[in-house]
Amino acid sequence: MSSVAAIPLSVLDLVPVVDGSDAPTAIRRSVELARHVERLGYRRYWLAEHHFVAVASSSSMTLIGLIAAATESIRVGSAAVQIGLHTPVSIVEAFGTIDALYPGRLDLGLGRSAQRRTEIASGSRPPTTPQPDKIVDGLLIPSPFPVEKLLGSPRVVAAYEASQFEGAQPPDFDDVVSDLIALLEGRFRHGEIPLTAVPGTGADVQVWIFGSSKRQSAQTAGALGLPFVANYHVSPSTVLEAAEAYRGAFRPSAELAEPYVVVSADVVVADDDATAQHRASTYGHWVHSIRSGAGAAPYLDPDTAPALDDEQRAIVDDRIRTQFVGSPGTVVDGLRTLARVTGADELVITSVTHDFDHRLQSHELLARAWGLEGAR
Repeated sequence: MSSVAAIPLSVLDLVPVVDGSDAPTAIRRSVELARHVERLGYRRYWLAEHHFVAVASSSSMTLIGLIAAATESIRVGSAAVQIGLHTPVSIVEAFGTIDALYPGRLDLGLGRSAQRRTEIASGSRPPTTPQPDKIVDGLLIPSPFPVEKLLGSPRVVAAYEASQFEGAQPPDFDDVVSDLIALLEGRFRHGEIPLTAVPGTGADVQVWIFGSSKRQSAQTAGALGLPFVANYHVSPSTVLEAAEAYRGAFRPSAELAEPYVVVSADVVVADDDATAQHRASTYGHWVHSIRSGAGAAPYLDPDTAPALDDEQRAIVDDRIRTQFVGSPGTVVDGLRTLARVTGADELVITSVTHDFDHRLQSHELLARAWGLEGAR
């Protein structure tokens, strides 16, 4: 692991649609945010992929190309392409097309969320086991949220089914990753026939694996010697086991001689703790709209939104308590603890507020306090 002072910061953009605005505005703001954080010295700009909800990154690979075109040097990538909704061929061709114009700047992040839904539906994945909160060397590891109910909700199932052909089944994650790497390296075969992705084969693209547990994603990333992203901002209860499983499975590769772990975090930074807490106060509402099965709703204005009731708060309590909110010093202290306890080589932060200027300020204040080169 790098020393804490030298740990790079990157950005994960969920491209949120805020209440009172629209998706085109969210996309334009993402371009502006990417340019802003590039100037500040953040290392990467990653884009999430979500469908049929109030975020504008559903076509993440298209947006990656637009962001790459609007910036100069920051690495741009997916966090993550949802395996099961895209074929390895379509992914490699899309990234190869962007790499042709912006070579050596792309991170191809892969996630197995579609396969996880299938495992839960079939009963092949064990249900979430409740456990008490823990504090590990200063880092909160909360009781896990039972994701089974969410992934089985009628709206989530309908959205997933509408995103693929009727009757389609997600392939095994290991097979997809192997095919994707073979396509990039020019050794892909369908049966006995060699096939070359044009563009795509030979593209200077770095493959990443995203995971929320100690299961297949962490094991695959380690076995193939690929960099791994452990999602504290999505599943804080399992971040330590995910990172540990990846490191335990790691085998050196042409890509990496040693494990490389990036850990994600939700942050809101303002000049003082009270202001930041107010700006972050509708984060729980947003997470509740997701976990209730309704899908991410437009992000609410903290000046007008009602407080969550006790029942709503209980559903999102783990995510609220693991968000890093406050003055620059408060958030830096929290992120340093996260990096130290997880052994992170890099942190990727997502900062969502209703007011876009507050979002720009959150990234800038953090960059200055962290000591990023462009913010000095």
